[in-house]
Amino acid sequence: MCGRYYRRSDKQAIADRFRVGKLPPGFELPPDYNIAPSTFQPVIRTDRETGERELTMMRWGLVSAKIANPDSFKIFSTTNARSESILQKSIWRGPFTHTRCLVPLDGFYEWLQRPSLPQPPPIEPGEHGLFGNIEPVPKKAVKPKAGSRPVFRFEMPDGAPYALAGLFSEWRPRKGSAHPPLDTFSIVTTEANELTDPIHNRMPVILHPRDYDRWLNDYDESRQPIDLLRPYESDGMTMTPANRLVGNVRNNGPDMLNSA
Repeated sequence: MCGRYYRRSDKQAIADRFRVGKLPPGFELPPDYNIAPSTFQPVIRTDRETGERELTMMRWGLVSAKIANPDSFKIFSTTNARSESILQKSIWRGPFTHTRCLVPLDGFYEWLQRPSLPQPPPIEPGEHGLFGNIEPVPKKAVKPKAGSRPVFRFEMPDGAPYALAGLFSEWRPRKGSAHPPLDTFSIVTTEANELTDPIHNRMPVILHPRDYDRWLNDYDESRQPIDLLRPYESDGMTMTPANRLVGNVRNNGPDMLNSA
């Protein structure tokens, strides 16, 4: 699954990385180190009029356009879309066919869900390998609160922003409704790769830059991009212990990226 992620890159870094067209006047995008469902976040889609990539804000947790009242919809059931059932369930099939987007980020968090499996060995200072550079846990680290679990962050080896496969929906009010229009998105997930599997059996779908155009623009139903919904290569990612305080959405800031 993917229930939290972070973004430290500013709007210009994202625009440059993903070849976004002109940014809207006054568009602001402060860093966010603890992004949770139900918050408004930037996604990248294709502008229907110009054909350029545009950066726009949407709420995380997809709401079907067919819903009468979005306020009564349980969005925590639609923050993630399982790739295995994306063509079987109507709430995903329509967006997958017609409204796909990129979700820009610098990394995502995952909590240890599989303690029964062999865990990664301690990484010594300066050691490299499948898990990348991981700082050793201080010997006199503060003990976490009872019941808290280790949390890890996953990003690219160069620390650059990357993109997850996203689906979006445009909800529009019915006649007589006072509710404003609402655009929402979901993150597609798949089975874990070798790096994430010791922590969790699911991971978000990470797209290669070479596949961005196909994901955003190819709506040929005879060749839908179902083949892109696969685990990302383990050796193309790094895993680092993160701050357990990220479990509380009120906690934010760069210190969420460091183990504590």
